Amino acid sequence: MMRKNDRAVIEITDIGVNGEGIGRTDGYTLFVKDAVIGDRVEVKVMKAKKNYGYARLMTILEPSPYRILPRCRFARQCGGCQMQEMSYDRQLVYKEQKVRGSLERLGGTDGDLLDKIMEPIVGMVEPFGYRNKAQFPLGTDKTGKPVTGFYAGRTHDIIANTDCALGAPVNKDILEIILVFMKKHNIPAYDEKTGDGLIRHVLIRCGFVTKEIMVCLVINGAKIPHSNELIKTLSEIPGMTSITISVNMRQTNVIMGESFEVLWGQGYITDYIGKIRYQISPLSFYQVNPVQTEKLYLTVLEYADLKGDEVVWDLYCGIGTISLFLAQRAKKVYGVEIIPQAIENARENARLNGIDNAEFFVGKAEEVLPEYYGKMRGTLESGGGVSAATMDSARESAPGAHADVIVVDPPRKGCDAVLLETIVEMAPERIVYVSCDPATLARDVKALRGKGYEMEKVRAVDMFPMTVHVETCVLLQRRTM
Repeated sequence: MMRKNDRAVIEITDIGVNGEGIGRTDGYTLFVKDAVIGDRVEVKVMKAKKNYGYARLMTILEPSPYRILPRCRFARQCGGCQMQEMSYDRQLVYKEQKVRGSLERLGGTDGDLLDKIMEPIVGMVEPFGYRNKAQFPLGTDKTGKPVTGFYAGRTHDIIANTDCALGAPVNKDILEIILVFMKKHNIPAYDEKTGDGLIRHVLIRCGFVTKEIMVCLVINGAKIPHSNELIKTLSEIPGMTSITISVNMRQTNVIMGESFEVLWGQGYITDYIGKIRYQISPLSFYQVNPVQTEKLYLTVLEYADLKGDEVVWDLYCGIGTISLFLAQRAKKVYGVEIIPQAIENARENARLNGIDNAEFFVGKAEEVLPEYYGKMRGTLESGGGVSAATMDSARESAPGAHADVIVVDPPRKGCDAVLLETIVEMAPERIVYVSCDPATLARDVKALRGKGYEMEKVRAVDMFPMTVHVETCVLLQRRTM
């Protein structure tokens, strides 16, 4: 066992789930932030447990063949990127192995099966400048001037940087305009510790296809002094479409307020994923990497294998992004999402695209689907006192006792056990599971495999280059008994 402040020379032989390098000395495992697999490094132990510890990278004695110079000079300090110092092709290998490892260790999937069904990870041609959304916290530097950037890893200390390598280039221009405006009129940035100050965050969204731009300032007050001057300057940026404020006067880590007010232009921008047009407000959930989102959704569509006569349920549907993709080839799509504003956006997006075979429900997927399924199953099975016309109408307009395909795209915690049980009872031919967390994916896939489904295809999609995060799409096929 090592102790705090001990030093060691180790070779980094693996990568942890959070992107930290893993090395060993005399059988003792050390996790080292900023170390790349293949590095030989000197480290200092910062926290020691019985069988493992966390160490700081002190000196790179022999750099890994996968080590590169990061594009951003703040890469090691910033909490936004964890892997900029690793070559992109090796990042893809790591992410593919991360998905495979979870399915093997946590999901109990045989390695020979994964050899057959895992398709190559979908990477990016240009893995920088891909984010269409960024939220920048405001703070104050040691001289009292307002600054913005991103939080340092595991802290709320702002690293002043207006030029993030992952964001749209226009972000820099917008942020610098706002900082100059704040300095000119002595408008204070928000202080998390005291709850004082006015401007908390700046949300920027960009339509990569439409080139429309949105700026939303999150404020700790009712209005921004001299806002007309700021609006005039921002509105002159080519593509500017929406300037809004969102009031959030709570002492909380939640960024946005519960509503927003339009200061200039309109309350949304539009953008496309494939042929589908989406309307995006400051409060809408929308995938941040539109290039990879289209590839992910095309994978979902391929795995769903729709012929045109299927009933599809899309659970955790957000603003209907996947639902509307599926509706292009399905008979009927039902979407479920807990956020009312997102469902309003989904319905509006359906109207915007002339799609009339998609219907949306507000509520928790783990509550809506079991309730809907149970209610309809009771109606369809009883038949007593129900007219034939009512039965036909129930089957046609609310086929909750049947689904040909179910698509789930849950949050990081995965699916609720009751929801998984209801999915199994509905017995769809295919389940397409989209996941942002390989561990909960493995857990849920294991449960579904134990209830009559088998994995047919697995594909990872790199939605977030330079970070440890990875999306995965899995096709599960119902076994014939």
